[in-house]
Amino acid sequence: MKKFTDKVVLITGGNSGIGKATALAFAKEGAKVAIAGRRIQEGEETVNLIEKAGSQSIFITTDITQETEVKNLISQTVKTFGRLDYAFNNAGTPGVLKVDIDDSEENWNQVINTNLKGVWLCMKYQIPEMLKNGGGAIVNNASIRGLIAANLNTNQENKVQHNIHFYCTSKHAVLGLTKSLAVQYAKDGIRINAVCPGTIITPMVTEALSEEIIKNYGNQYPIQRLGTPEEIAQAVLWLCSDSASFVIGHSLVLDGGLTIQH
Repeated sequence: MKKFTDKVVLITGGNSGIGKATALAFAKEGAKVAIAGRRIQEGEETVNLIEKAGSQSIFITTDITQETEVKNLISQTVKTFGRLDYAFNNAGTPGVLKVDIDDSEENWNQVINTNLKGVWLCMKYQIPEMLKNGGGAIVNNASIRGLIAANLNTNQENKVQHNIHFYCTSKHAVLGLTKSLAVQYAKDGIRINAVCPGTIITPMVTEALSEEIIKNYGNQYPIQRLGTPEEIAQAVLWLCSDSASFVIGHSLVLDGGLTIQH
């Protein structure tokens, strides 16, 4: 029997990059997959791939910064599949071009609302559904920027660069929220953990960075390359599996050795 047969997983940002790879990995292990995102075409394409893999899937258009939409997301997932066992709160944004403190409140709100408020709202509605089933597992995407700061002062012509201050702030907060809720709900059979990926080759990265910059980033890693979405997906599946039954409130670093140099 496959590892997640008859189980239901919800993945935000599941229409591309790490989220898409994780959705496909869960499907191959027998899970029914609900995908949330804002880009409908990409979401429907991912659903088709999951169905071709022999599993069931739905795509629900969702802005995770809006509570009514998140509530609907969880409701539609349970209505369609009857339960919720796992969640990967993966959707996020790096922000827009800025590397100093002179920035706008609008950009602060965009980054914090998506990366932090969105994760909180998702768990607010995911946890009660898992309690009904006697437990479950949640994984939040926190990035290595939830652990260490960054020095991104290289200007790139015609390329958008991360607002690293706001992004780091949001991801540090995600780890705090993960740990706090992990303590509260461990006794109820809900395991809450986080993954902290380094730079991963996703559409968001390739659109924001030139090939030269990506290569230079990779050279900073002991492994001499950046990660792949599939590598992160396997870690998420492990954290949700029974093999990780004693892992609670953990921040799993997936960075090819980058942070051990700091």
